[in-house]
Amino acid sequence: MPPRKRAAAAAGQGELLSVSSTKEIQDILWKAADKLRGSMDAAQYKEFVLGLVFLKYVSDAFTERREELAADPELAQIPEHRRAAFLEEKDEYTEKNVFWVPPTARWDHISENAASAEGGVGALLDTAMDEVMKANKTLTGVLPKIFNRDNVDQKRLKELVDLISDARFTGHGDRPAQDVLGETYEYFLGRFARAEGKLAGEFYTPASVVRLIVEVLEPYEGRVYDPACGSGGMFVQSGKFVAKRRGKDHTHDIAVYGQEANERTWRLAKMNLAIHGMDPKGVGDRWADTFADDKLPDLKADFVMANPPFNMSDWARKTDDRRWRYGVPPQSNANYAWLQHIVSKLGDRGSAGVVLSNGSMSSKQSGEGEIRAAMVEADLVSCMIALPGNLFRTTAIPACLWFLTKDKSPQGAKALEDRRSRVLFIDARAMGTMVDRTERVLTEEDLEKISDTYHAWRGTKSARDKGLTYEDVPGYCYSATLEEIEKHDHVLTPGRYVGATEVEEDPDAEPVGERIARLTKELFEQLDESARLDVVVREQLGRLS
Repeated sequence: MPPRKRAAAAAGQGELLSVSSTKEIQDILWKAADKLRGSMDAAQYKEFVLGLVFLKYVSDAFTERREELAADPELAQIPEHRRAAFLEEKDEYTEKNVFWVPPTARWDHISENAASAEGGVGALLDTAMDEVMKANKTLTGVLPKIFNRDNVDQKRLKELVDLISDARFTGHGDRPAQDVLGETYEYFLGRFARAEGKLAGEFYTPASVVRLIVEVLEPYEGRVYDPACGSGGMFVQSGKFVAKRRGKDHTHDIAVYGQEANERTWRLAKMNLAIHGMDPKGVGDRWADTFADDKLPDLKADFVMANPPFNMSDWARKTDDRRWRYGVPPQSNANYAWLQHIVSKLGDRGSAGVVLSNGSMSSKQSGEGEIRAAMVEADLVSCMIALPGNLFRTTAIPACLWFLTKDKSPQGAKALEDRRSRVLFIDARAMGTMVDRTERVLTEEDLEKISDTYHAWRGTKSARDKGLTYEDVPGYCYSATLEEIEKHDHVLTPGRYVGATEVEEDPDAEPVGERIARLTKELFEQLDESARLDVVVREQLGRLS
C-alpha cells in the first residue's frame, strides 16, 4: 500500500481531536471507513461498516446497563464476593431488552487487544460477531463475519476501531448509546445511498419522503407493516414520531412487521431496528419475496407504509392469488400488485401510505385502468399527492404518494370528518429545496403544510388542536367526489383536479391590451435590429473572402 495513503489514514485521529459536532465526527469516521473499501463490492462494504457500528452499539448498551446495575443500592446488600457474578447475570440484561454481550465481544476487550490479538483485529471482530449472535437468538445469521478476509487491510481496520472507540461515539448523560450510535447508523445508511445512487433503491427511501408518510398517517399505536421494508426506515421514523409526540416510554405502543427479499438488506433492517431499540423479530427470521412467499399471511395492520420497487416487471405472479380482489395485475408491472397486497393487509380501520411512480395514477395498460377504477369505486383511496422531482437519487422516474384507507367515516369517538366517497388531491410539485445540483428535499415547512392539509381535510385531533379547517386551494389541493373522478376516467393525477393557482390582480398592473401593444412594438424593433445586424455581418464576411 502506498505510504502516502497510510499517512492520510493515520491522520484521522488527529483530525478528530479538532472537531466537536456529531456531524463533523461522523464525516471523519466516514472518510476513515472509506479508505478500507479496497477490493470489496459496495454491498459487502456496507455490511462491513454498519456491522462494526452495530457491534459498538450492543457493547455500549450492555455497558450502560451494567453501570446501572452497579449503581443500584440493592447491590450493596449482596455479599462482595457475589457482586461480580450478579453483574454477569444474563437475565438482568435481556429482561431490559439489552443484548447479552459475552466478555470477549465487548468493545473494551476488542479495543485493548486489537493490536496484539492472534490472527489480527479482523479475527477478533469475527469472533465477537459470532459470539453475540450465539448469545442472542434474534440476531442469528444477522451480523457480518467478513473482517478477517484477504481483501481487508488489517492496519486500517485497527485505525477504524480506534476511531470508533472515541468517547464521543459512546452514550453519556441524556444521550444513551441508542441515540449516539443510532444516529451514526442512519448517517452511514444515507451516505451509502448517496454513494450507490440507483443501486440504493432497494434499501433506502429519502428521509423527507418517509417523514411525510409518517406525518400523514400518525401511527401512534398499533401494528405497522412494510411489505418491502428495505433497511427499516419506515419503522424507525414511526418510532421517532411516537417518541416525539408522546415520549420514549410510548415507543412500544407500536409493533412493527416487515418483509424484505434481499438477504443483505434484510440484515441491515434487523440491525437498524435493534440499534433504535425496536424488536428485530418484526422483520422475520429470514428474507423472502412478498409475492412468492408472504411470511405474514394472516396479518391485519393498522398502518402500512411502503416504497416498493417502481414498475417491477420481474415478479412472482399467480393469476389465482386471492389478493387480486380488484383485478389481476399485469406481469409487465407490479404496481397494482403492491397496492392490492397492501389493501389485503389493512385492518378494518387501517390506513396506508405508498410511494409509486407517477404512471400508476393514469396508466390504462394491461387492465391497470380497470383495477384503479375498481379501487376508487370501493372508496379505498383517501389522498393522492404529486411529489416534486429530484427527491430520489435512486431514480429519475417522477413519484407520487397513494394514501389508502378502509374507513372514511367519522369513526365514532374519533369524530373525524365524514369523507366517504371523496378523495383529497394535493399537488406538491412546486415544493422542496435543492440541497445540491441533483437532490431535492422537502423542508419542515413543506412537511407541515402537506400533513396539516390532510389532517384538516380528515378532521383529525391534531388538526382540531391546531384549529385547522379544510378548504380547497386552487393550484394546491382539492376534495373531489367519486363522480368527478369518474368523469376523469378514474385518472388520479392531482393536477387534473386542483386547477391553476389563482393570481391576485395587481391594481397598478398594466392593462392587458396596452401590454400586448407595447410588447408587439418591442418585438418588431428587435426584429428590425436583427435584420440590420444580419446585413452588417454578411458585409464583413464578404470582405474576408
